[in-house]
Amino acid sequence: MSWTTADLCDAHPEVQVAEPVFLDFGGRDRFCGSVATVAVFEDNVLVRQALSEPGEGRVLVVDGGGSLAVALVGDRLAAMGAANGWAGVVVNGCVRDVAVTRTVDLGLRARAACPRRSAKTGTGTRGTLVVFAGVTFRPGDWLYADLDGIVLAPLPLH
Repeated sequence: MSWTTADLCDAHPEVQVAEPVFLDFGGRDRFCGSVATVAVFEDNVLVRQALSEPGEGRVLVVDGGGSLAVALVGDRLAAMGAANGWAGVVVNGCVRDVAVTRTVDLGLRARAACPRRSAKTGTGTRGTLVVFAGVTFRPGDWLYADLDGIVLAPLPLH
């Protein structure tokens, strides 16, 4: 990969730039891919379902409503995502098992860490537009993330 989010912003001022509210919890500090979305609240069944499927280099964007009460991704889901070919996961919420997720070959951004696991009811939606951190995530958009931030574009920029 020869891109940086700073260079992408300079070359494409029309891109969306997420508010700088995410911390890095994964083993990859740079990742990009086509967006797939999940919207849930304190329940990670649909997150597990998505990460168990072939990722094909995509980035799973999880709108957890910004809840800091439970984790939506932990070491097992991160490892599953990496094994299934996901480039990364961006969580509007929390993750856990950080000592392990940092060793997994997966980009992982979230608002915070929380040791409490989520509910397992299966409520939520997949494949819908989600809005958080000042940007709109549409399935099929391209997400680029590095240590400077997260950039979104309707088409690949690299």
